[in-house]
Amino acid sequence: MAERINSIEDLEQMKAAAASQGVAMPNYNEWSQILSDLEEAGVKSTGSYSGDKALHAEIERQISEYIEQTKVEETQKQQQVQQEQPKKNSETDNEQALKATVANGTSSTIMADYMKYYHMLM
Repeated sequence: MAERINSIEDLEQMKAAAASQGVAMPNYNEWSQILSDLEEAGVKSTGSYSGDKALHAEIERQISEYIEQTKVEETQKQQQVQQEQPKKNSETDNEQALKATVANGTSSTIMADYMKYYHMLM
């Protein structure tokens, strides 16, 4: 095969030419799938079965690494959110306790002043 096969159409033409000579084309189905995947990914064929197969394997490896990296990052984000949640809760609890203390102190002062004036008037 001196011709370079850069698309599924080229591969089909080569298969038809081989069939007309009574020869079966080895790895046709696999190569056809590889070319389809490469076209879908927007990657140009190398023109040879072994080159396309290696390129396809490299792309699959990179996709797998990206998926794994994304999973790790997602897990880290979830852990960070889980670690920050108790801090937010305790900060909110502290703010509420402070507000309650101020409110109690203010109402106690108001009540004490009221009673003082009430007794002065009586």
